[in-house]
Amino acid sequence: MFDVKTLKFDSQGLIPAIVQDYQNSEVLMMAFMNAVSLEKTLETGLCHYWSRSRQKLWLKGETSGHTQAVKEAFYDCDADCLLFKVEQKTAACHTGHRSCFYTKIEAAGTSDTGIKVFEESDVYSGSDILDKVYTVLMDRKIKLPEGSYTAGLFKKGKEAVLGKVSEESGEFIAAVKTGKRDEIIHEAADLWFHTLVALAEAGVKPEDIYKELKGRRK
Repeated sequence: MFDVKTLKFDSQGLIPAIVQDYQNSEVLMMAFMNAVSLEKTLETGLCHYWSRSRQKLWLKGETSGHTQAVKEAFYDCDADCLLFKVEQKTAACHTGHRSCFYTKIEAAGTSDTGIKVFEESDVYSGSDILDKVYTVLMDRKIKLPEGSYTAGLFKKGKEAVLGKVSEESGEFIAAVKTGKRDEIIHEAADLWFHTLVALAEAGVKPEDIYKELKGRRK
């Protein structure tokens, strides 16, 4: 049986808690817990934190409904940091973004070895790029920013989204019939993109599709 006393809390009785999506390991947020909020989390299966600004216990999603159901919990080798893998409802960030870590640091210059600092790799795994696109699409669905193509589709509703999937399906089929590789790639990308839009509209994650495909392999 886990004993909270195993952990090393700081001088204020707090310990940092990192929160990840249990399916794709996306880092969603970081907050603080004390012994009471941790025990409440383990008791209920829903993340509870300690607010340093308000000096009170709070249930994540208590007012927004954006709760975090704990799937797994860990502590690190020094026992001074927690990691929770959760099922996140809608968004972790109070701004409405899926993750609190949506602001990218843009760094210029090069390191001592001559390598550009923070240079973004052009190499992605298939699931990685799909997950990244889906995350952006969910952000568009929640925030509905003006001037966004996908936000415009979401505003028009499900029929508009499905209409684009149907349209792109036809264009992909036509491209395959021509046998032109560049056209096939272009139209496949359009079809995959709009399929992701439809998944976001339906609230289905790419991870759910990966799981289904994995099951079919068996």
